[in-house]
Amino acid sequence: MKPTYLTEKSINEFISLALAEDIGDGDHSSLASIPADAQNQARLLVKGEGILAGVELAGYIFSAVDPDLSVEVLLQDGAQVKYGDVALTVKGKAQSILTAERLVLNCMQRMSGIATYTRYLTSLIEGTGAKLLDTRKTTPNFRIMEKWAVLIGGGHNHRFGLFDMIILKDNHVDYAGGIREAIEATQRYLKEKGKDLKIEVETRNLDEVRQAIETGGIHRIMLDNMTPDMMREAVAMIGGEYETEASGGITEQTIRAVAECGVDYISVGALTHSIKSMDLSLKAY
Repeated sequence: MKPTYLTEKSINEFISLALAEDIGDGDHSSLASIPADAQNQARLLVKGEGILAGVELAGYIFSAVDPDLSVEVLLQDGAQVKYGDVALTVKGKAQSILTAERLVLNCMQRMSGIATYTRYLTSLIEGTGAKLLDTRKTTPNFRIMEKWAVLIGGGHNHRFGLFDMIILKDNHVDYAGGIREAIEATQRYLKEKGKDLKIEVETRNLDEVRQAIETGGIHRIMLDNMTPDMMREAVAMIGGEYETEASGGITEQTIRAVAECGVDYISVGALTHSIKSMDLSLKAY
């Protein structure tokens, strides 16, 4: 089952805007050099190693450019791939293949990079019970695909945006006057607006953790930039009453130690903001 943000409408809207950005008033390179009735075929070649992502999206893109293009999927999203693998083939109007090529590659290369890094970090915390989360540190107008890639890689999505969950971060807390003030103001707001949103509050030390527990009426407590010792103490204080999430500067070198502190979730911004795209190419054959 796909997450709520992945709908036919949201996918097609993204593709429409992306194609408009790229094509403008026409793909003049293809229109000028390739006969309108020319038919051809191409295959999508993998030139790296990792987890493939964006295959399903590629099908949507080819169809949006030309519904008559025929796509044969050879490797599904989530497949472990290596150099030389062929992910899919596409056949049909040559101009259409060329027009769709760059958008397909741009999306799949970045999505595959994200899925690959997600799978790697997930493997580092295997057996601990902690789940890996993404963040809102995404590329503007490409978030839907980046979060989709995290799922393909075996991670979990945090909130999609500012509208579907409340996270009271350090600045919210400071501007509101403290942990209790921020939580209580949020609870009043939700009641007044008739909204049913989960509340997470970020804490920076054990005193703030204690304040969050005492105030209550929340769903999750974020442990931000804490040492493993402090995190273990915080988890013990919370005692399973609320979900716990570790965040802040977590790397592949430290993530296992963080997971072993007993937190429920670990959020890592680098899943989407600091990845290396997988090298892919679309070649005629």
